[in-house]
Amino acid sequence: MGSKWIVVIGALLAAGGVGLGAFGAHGLDKALAQMGREANLAQRMAWFETGVRYHMYHALGLLALAAIAGYTPGGGMRAAAAMFLVGILLFSGSLYTMTFASDAWRKLGMVTPLGGIAFIAGWVTLAVSAWRHG
Repeated sequence: MGSKWIVVIGALLAAGGVGLGAFGAHGLDKALAQMGREANLAQRMAWFETGVRYHMYHALGLLALAAIAGYTPGGGMRAAAAMFLVGILLFSGSLYTMTFASDAWRKLGMVTPLGGIAFIAGWVTLAVSAWRHG
């Protein structure tokens, strides 16, 4: 995955993060009520907000990776980008699913830390790559 694709993916994920954030602020509570998910509404709203926040941080992180691509040659940038993508899918994706799914899906919360580990690994990979090539 080259810089061009990292920018495209990062920009689209950022656009999606803004859209999800707006939905969370203006319609999530009503949507959850219509789905019969009023129980634990505050917790569901918090999961969603946390998912959007980390989704957005790492979408912007992808854009930063593309911007600094020339400073970190080799596969470090691509590896960090891949880890950010995996992190968004596992961390934010599991929180989004837990927000909307029935309580039986709460076990999916066990996946959330794996996404957090992917985020951390992406940042550490970027740091190591910059150290080696800077």
